[in-house]
Amino acid sequence: MGRGLTRVLSVPECPNSIPHSLLLPELQRDRLPQPRPQSPVVAAPATMGIIERIKEIEAEMARTQKNKATEYHLGQLKAKIAKLRTQLLEPPKGSSGGGDGFEVTKFGHGRVALIGFPSVGKSTLLTMLTGTHSEAASYEFTTLTCIPGIIHYNDTKIQLLDLPGIIEGASEGKGRGRQTHRGLKVIGDAAGVRWGGGAPSSALDGGERSSVIAVAKSSDIVLMVLDASKSEGHRQILTKELEAVGLRLNKRPPQIYFKKKKTGGISFNSTLPLTHVDEKLCYQILHEYKIHNAELLFREDATVDDLIDVIEGNRKYMKCVYVYNKIDVIGIDDVDKLARQPNSIVISCNLKLNLDRLLAKMWEEMGLVRVYTKPQGQQPDFGDPVVLSADRGGCTVEDFCNHIHRSLLKEVKYVLVWGTSARHYPQHCGVSHLLNDEDVVQIVKKKDKEGEGRGRFKSHSTAPARIADREKKAPLKQ
Repeated sequence: MGRGLTRVLSVPECPNSIPHSLLLPELQRDRLPQPRPQSPVVAAPATMGIIERIKEIEAEMARTQKNKATEYHLGQLKAKIAKLRTQLLEPPKGSSGGGDGFEVTKFGHGRVALIGFPSVGKSTLLTMLTGTHSEAASYEFTTLTCIPGIIHYNDTKIQLLDLPGIIEGASEGKGRGRQTHRGLKVIGDAAGVRWGGGAPSSALDGGERSSVIAVAKSSDIVLMVLDASKSEGHRQILTKELEAVGLRLNKRPPQIYFKKKKTGGISFNSTLPLTHVDEKLCYQILHEYKIHNAELLFREDATVDDLIDVIEGNRKYMKCVYVYNKIDVIGIDDVDKLARQPNSIVISCNLKLNLDRLLAKMWEEMGLVRVYTKPQGQQPDFGDPVVLSADRGGCTVEDFCNHIHRSLLKEVKYVLVWGTSARHYPQHCGVSHLLNDEDVVQIVKKKDKEGEGRGRFKSHSTAPARIADREKKAPLKQ
């Protein structure tokens, strides 16, 4: 009886009910078990939960053998990891999204971002190329924010951004990962990457985290600065970390057509035999994203990762130049080996070696096209060119006219082109003509019809302009 009474009376009291102590005698009141003091429960951030889930899935993928029977399971795991990493980059619900980011206003004809480990010479390279002072010291994390500079090269202005250094595994407490410094920004906790200076990853909101990614993704190309005296694994580490946040270096978008539909199910087609994926695997990946009606067309032999990138739709494909600094501390054989790698340049900021070759390589990868204008009856203006780019709109005559003024294209009759894109000098071209670097263009506008005039002098008469074309009146009767 007492045991049952204790079970009933151990229920928490309601705030509006009569206390149990007033209904029980003194002896029974002393025999009742006293409630234990409860420790305050601290809710873990949602970001840390996503990181733990990503680590669990990665551990499961490492344990799973790769064969024909497990490729469907591995494809689903890859899709789950991609979804979780996308959630990391998104701002949390209910947040204003206005963090203390260091987004820099675009300036000039192009933007280049410097990315690399701490103490590899990024700040020194920025100072030597642009003349902008960026603090450089012998200790790591000297740069705690984004420092912009302007490179004047080939009559153009290129904006160079010095971003803070990256450390592998900073979210696990390596290096300065657990220290709290104002101004630190995170670019993907799942990959274990931290940009120098600031609060721990759990203290940053989505707006601050996405601001750093926006700086890197808004650039035209990336200069990955590496230490030539360190191991070659740093290049693979940085590439892996940047791919974890949606950056694809030196890759082109996969030739996969994907479109969601409201009804009709999933339509799967391919223009060539597929060796990496099949129809069943594509269905499972689409069902993982809760997509049950879509059109899918493969125009190349793509992989599972390419399909996931197309479904996500937030990937950024950028060109990257690998810059190996401090070549003055290694042998000539190692320098020759590094210089022969694709998309690689060897330099020395200490001895100012090969910096001109670096600028030429950067100019080549950016693909900027300078077009000079020529007024009718005058000499070309070689002082201020119109800079076009294939990544920023295009390099046709139509893009050239839109760059000057949007309404200019309606008034163009034809253009005269001098340069390497013309077959003869000058060449009459239309608006679809593709321009090359250092071409000279003269625009010929449409002229008004004769006799119409302009403004208030414009004639509204419908009579023919020539006397011979006028209708002759009948002669008067005599």
